Amino acid sequence: MKADFAALLAQLPQPAAGDYPHGTPFVAALAHGSLRVELFAPGTSGLGRDIQQPHTQDELYVVQRGASDFWLDGQTHRVQTGDVLWVPAGAAHRFERFSDDFVTWVVFYGPEGGER
Repeated sequence: MKADFAALLAQLPQPAAGDYPHGTPFVAALAHGSLRVELFAPGTSGLGRDIQQPHTQDELYVVQRGASDFWLDGQTHRVQTGDVLWVPAGAAHRFERFSDDFVTWVVFYGPEGGER
């Protein structure tokens, strides 16, 4: 399986839905078993902020482009192209003060509730 960054980025934003009245800022890239990979560009939502909620699976983020502050359970870290972040299932997190070109891969994996 292969995910084409340029082709996926060209599909953002996806149609408006739910909390994203101006367009959904993520697109599915790959899936297999418990593994799901998405491309996420919060700036494409038109909201100017990341409104994601905690997820039921563990997550891995790989910053593809740009820079952002990353808030996770009360701590903020500056991230940029090439950085990798891990978020346990159920943890509150979001990207803040992201650059206009900020894009990250999101990898969801493992069982509901996270690995133990």
